[in-house]
Amino acid sequence: MSTTPHADAGADPSGSAMVYVVDDDESMRKAVGNLLRSVGLSVETFGSAQDFLAFDMPDVPSCLILDVRLKGQSGLAVQEQMSASRVGLPIVFMTAHGDIAMTVKAMKAGAKDFLAKPFRDQDMLDAVSHALECDEERRMATRCAADLRRCYESLTAREREVMAFVAAGLMNKQIAGEMNLSEITVKIHRGQAMRKMGARSLADFVLKAEALGIKPPQGMVTPPRSSRT
Repeated sequence: MSTTPHADAGADPSGSAMVYVVDDDESMRKAVGNLLRSVGLSVETFGSAQDFLAFDMPDVPSCLILDVRLKGQSGLAVQEQMSASRVGLPIVFMTAHGDIAMTVKAMKAGAKDFLAKPFRDQDMLDAVSHALECDEERRMATRCAADLRRCYESLTAREREVMAFVAAGLMNKQIAGEMNLSEITVKIHRGQAMRKMGARSLADFVLKAEALGIKPPQGMVTPPRSSRT
């Protein structure tokens, strides 16, 4: 785990998950940090948003516990900055001055929870547990999308074209007509593409194409199956 002079001491770099606490109230951030460490979580605490944003975060499931009213940059401003920078870290807000409008704004922007001070320890632990689960799901989805893209990049130009026609709903014979190939050649290209994409079935092959956002080839003569009667 990377560290900086700005982070309070005491983190346990287990490498499994990390919780960041940002609050300019030293007693509060220490109390929250101790609570989280008591259940075996690794924690980094910061007295300002600037210190947190400058921190080199390790590549592990993580979440952020963020006070709304900070000296300097507010918690909501930090949330906006993280969103603009595409930092998908789940946020649990805490505040002693929250109101309905503030809560709604934070939740609409993607916050996972909003706790009013003083809060019960269990409420904080539950919120952090949920946020870490969400981050693990997000990371897994990102990995799956990257794997899918790598598989697609391994296809030849012909295989990609066949995949696009299959996703558009065309049968092998129709694809052969579109590509001016024999039907057996189309079957070979489709089989190779399905194998490279790790598709278990034709339906799975089509779903992977849709996940990649593959569109019907330009200039396609045969109408997609969905538009045929």
